[in-house]
Amino acid sequence: MSLIDTATRTADTSLPLLPVLAERWSPRAFDTEAVIDEAKLTAALEAARWSPSANNSQPWRFIVARRGTAAFDTIVANLMGFNQVWAGAAGALVVALAEVADADGNERRWATYDVGQAVAHFSVQAHHEGLHTHQMGGFDPAGLRAAFDLDERFVPVSVTAVGMLGDVDALPAPLRERELAPRTRNALDDILVVNS
Repeated sequence: MSLIDTATRTADTSLPLLPVLAERWSPRAFDTEAVIDEAKLTAALEAARWSPSANNSQPWRFIVARRGTAAFDTIVANLMGFNQVWAGAAGALVVALAEVADADGNERRWATYDVGQAVAHFSVQAHHEGLHTHQMGGFDPAGLRAAFDLDERFVPVSVTAVGMLGDVDALPAPLRERELAPRTRNALDDILVVNS
């Protein structure tokens, strides 16, 4: 089994970051034999639950499906492109939903932003717990909505694979190359529109 040296995945930052942030990355190689640790998964979900939201509206909902369940297979079937190739090896898949309107039909303008914060908290806590996550936007929202009979107020925003690192050599060549490629980001100066 060939695992990636996680030390080589640490972000090269201009100033030191908390290790849980600098060391977090999004693998595609998950261990197909590892069963998700329920306490660690619950801790990550608790972190999402306690993330901030506009007016404390908490507009997030999650579909949590463990590998080997019908719900997991349904999520995999609604992934697009190469996400279907690797994501089925994860210990669990988590669909993040935004409640874009309240029960009275009033728009929740910041719902998707708040869901993004919840997923970020989830991923950082998961990494702290020794799990790895990979967030995906390549999925069929309409397919998930139909498969899980979701009310129109709930919009699928992302799917997150979560589990333990697996064998990078088990990935097809193009995905293996992406897995082993150096981590890159735009320079800090390039993302600051104004910094006065």
